[in-house]
Amino acid sequence: MPLGLIALAMGGFGIGLTEFVIMGLLPEVSADFEVTESVAGYLISGYALSVAIGAILLTAAVTRFERKKVLLSLMVLFIIGNLMSALAPSYEVMMGGRIVAALCHGAFFGIGSVVAADMVAPNKRAGAIAMMFAGLTIANVLGVPFGTLLGQQLGWRSTFWAITVIGVIALIGIAALVPTTPASTTGGGLRGELGAFRNKQVWLSIIITILGYGGMFGAFTYIAFTLTEVTGFATSSVPWLLILFGSGLFVGNFLGAKAADRSLTKALVWILAILTVVLIVFAATAESKVMTVISLFFMGAFGFATVPGLQMRIMNYASAAPTMASGANIAAFNVGNALGAWLGGITIAAGLGFTSPIWMGAAVTVAGLLVLIVAAKIDRPAASEQSTMSTSLYPTAA
Repeated sequence: MPLGLIALAMGGFGIGLTEFVIMGLLPEVSADFEVTESVAGYLISGYALSVAIGAILLTAAVTRFERKKVLLSLMVLFIIGNLMSALAPSYEVMMGGRIVAALCHGAFFGIGSVVAADMVAPNKRAGAIAMMFAGLTIANVLGVPFGTLLGQQLGWRSTFWAITVIGVIALIGIAALVPTTPASTTGGGLRGELGAFRNKQVWLSIIITILGYGGMFGAFTYIAFTLTEVTGFATSSVPWLLILFGSGLFVGNFLGAKAADRSLTKALVWILAILTVVLIVFAATAESKVMTVISLFFMGAFGFATVPGLQMRIMNYASAAPTMASGANIAAFNVGNALGAWLGGITIAAGLGFTSPIWMGAAVTVAGLLVLIVAAKIDRPAASEQSTMSTSLYPTAA
């Protein structure tokens, strides 16, 4: 395994921690800045919106530059953003720090996916992408609980100081371990990168990502209410159950990558189909604590098992200019998050109960599965997958 992948995973860990740890620190942040809980919550939504914007606009702005230098610049931006948060004298400055840190999120994972895939043999690309995203899953499993504990014991600013240090370590690791991208593989500049969007399969890949990932996230957004109001778990049990969910993310990330490296389309079809079944079983048996624990783990596992394959699919069909398409797919994950949360909120507002977002998540996942099947029939992915064994960096998909 190339050591550069570990450096990229460290960067992913810091970015994932920045995104999610604020959820456990909102009470302390709102009290410190003397704002309401809902206003403090804008630090989460503001971050998510900035991720989607940065994934497209910032990636577009840096396509002509060598990728390793871009990754280093993005980590500097990440460090500055978290330093602003750690030192923030006001809520406005804190929001500014969140936005600055978020701008690098989408571009880092988008460009990092391309760099990671470039480090390994063609038949191991999904595994390389999964290794980078492993940092994000570890942030959910271990980073968020310990980051929250640190913030509660030593003040919420201490958590952002720790994240800043993680950013510095990742910066040094990337500088030392990630190879420089040869000039011949940097694509055709912004015009060449945008040209990849002429391929209808790139757009279909984005739609599949939005629906396939949005279904799981829609179910997850309101999971605390499901666990306490439907299943009957105590509120104090929720963090431990979320660690179980995060463990599922970690396992699914690697197993999904192995399956995608063997047969990309078949793997995605099976993963989305099984995820649909898991969501249906979860919704139907949510009153059972035993079934809820089992379903929660498998929802995380199959929900995140889609990520390496979805990212590799769009990179395959983006041919020799994958950077913008990769960044756009990172934005699509965040659009899926927003869509799933919005649809789940609608079902709750309609009085359908706290299992309704899970039912809705299953429906959205089915929609993603159907789009994938249609996309496979329109343009046989077997040809694209076969070409991944060729010597070219990224296969050309007709």
